[in-house]
Amino acid sequence: QVQLVESGGGLVHPGGSLSLSCAASGFIFNTYAMGWYRQAPGKERELVAGIDYTGQRKTYGDSVKVRFIISRDKGKKMVTPQIHNLKPEGTAVYFCSRGFAGDWRRGFVSWGHGTQVAVSS
Repeated sequence: QVQLVESGGGLVHPGGSLSLSCAASGFIFNTYAMGWYRQAPGKERELVAGIDYTGQRKTYGDSVKVRFIISRDKGKKMVTPQIHNLKPEGTAVYFCSRGFAGDWRRGFVSWGHGTQVAVSS
């Protein structure tokens, strides 16, 4: 059973930084693309970042107005994005996701329960 457990959310001041984590289990981590989505209040869920199974190829959503750096740790089976220069519009629930295959362009099929990020002064 695929399990994705996010952590690291919280309250951040505008311009601040935050590190999120996703612990993955229940599948062969090294063979699937991973990604992060976010859903702001009243808006649809959107892809923020994706990383392929090798960790070498990455993609970031056009609407992301912060510096979002995604990486993965094969040994720990974790995906650990860093978010820099957060803005109030970055307030959202951030979800970890597992791809359908090794390339994020094939889409994502599983999501965690999410972690809340609030950007406010």
